[in-house]
Amino acid sequence: MAAANFSLFTFHFYIFLLPLHPIMDYQEKTNAQFEQALAECRALFEKKLHDYKASWRILRPTALTDQLFIKAKRIRSLEIKKESMVGEGIRPEFIALINYGIVGLIQLSKGFADTVDIDNTEAMKLYDQFAQEALELMKRKNHDYDEAWRGMRVSSYTDLILTKIERIKEIENLGGETLVSEGIDANYMDIINYAVFGVIKLSE
Repeated sequence: MAAANFSLFTFHFYIFLLPLHPIMDYQEKTNAQFEQALAECRALFEKKLHDYKASWRILRPTALTDQLFIKAKRIRSLEIKKESMVGEGIRPEFIALINYGIVGLIQLSKGFADTVDIDNTEAMKLYDQFAQEALELMKRKNHDYDEAWRGMRVSSYTDLILTKIERIKEIENLGGETLVSEGIDANYMDIINYAVFGVIKLSE
C-alpha cells in the first residue's frame, strides 16, 4: 500500500510540474537571446567609442530624449511606409535605441558634462553596469508576465517606446516633479527592454 501511495504521489507531482516546463524553457531561451542582443549592441557601442570617444557626455537630457524620439519615429515611419529610402532598416534603429537608452541611464547617474570627461574604459564599465540592470529587470518582469512579449507585434514595441518617450518629455517639462509616476530612469529601462525584444523578434 505504501508503494502504491508513493507512486500515486509521484504521478501527481510530475503532472503538476509538466505545465511549467515550456514556460521555463522559453524563459531560458529569452535570457540567452536577450544577452546575445545586448552583446551585439555592446560591440557596436565599443566600436563607436573607439571612433568618437564618449562624445555623448555633452548631451543634456532633452537632447538625448529627442535623439530617442527621432529613432523611434523612424521605426514607426518605416513600419507604416514599408519602404526605406536610405537603405537602413528597422533593426539597426532598435539597436540605437538600446544604446542611447543606456547612455541616458549613464547621464542620469553622472549628469551631463561640457567636455568628454571619462575615458573609454570607464564608459564601458558604466555601459555594462546598466546593461546588466536592464537584463535583471527583464528577467523579473518576464517571470511575472510569462513570456507575454512573444505574443506582441514588433509595431507594438515601437508604439510603447514612443509612449515612454512622450512620458519622459512630460517629466522633463515638469522638472522631474511627478505625483505618482515612475521616474525617467524607469522609462529608459522600459525603452531598452522593448527595443531588445524588437531586435530578438527581427532576428528570428
